[in-house]
Amino acid sequence: MDELTKILFPDEHQKYDETLWATPLGNNLYKLDNSPFFVYGVSWQDVVEAEFSREKSMLVFSKVVEKSGNRTIRIVLEKSANDSQVSKKILDDLIEMGCSYEGANQRYISVNIPPSVNLESVSQVLVQSGQQWENADPTYEMLTGQE
Repeated sequence: MDELTKILFPDEHQKYDETLWATPLGNNLYKLDNSPFFVYGVSWQDVVEAEFSREKSMLVFSKVVEKSGNRTIRIVLEKSANDSQVSKKILDDLIEMGCSYEGANQRYISVNIPPSVNLESVSQVLVQSGQQWENADPTYEMLTGQE
């Protein structure tokens, strides 16, 4: 199994820096091995460039080199899937569509949407659910051309 490493994604505008697991590919390139909970513009399996920072004592993200085709959305469930059939159904529907997810906790969920799954269909499920959610990659600004 390839050895994983952590990459820091500093966030000057928000209050959360985030570290993501990645597989080293050589030449300062890394393939992301988990979905982001706070970072925008990257998704699972994207190839990124990162360099070691003496100041931070770890690898620090510098740019996206190759997009994987995966997309990321984040959901804040009103109640955890363990406590709510509504929340459980939302997550089950996403899995049935071909998505996967991981939770920062029982209610804050990062959802990976693979290239084969229609982003608009996922958006419709979430809008109909009434849950709070956001586009993380592509961002709302990317989708609407307001970048």
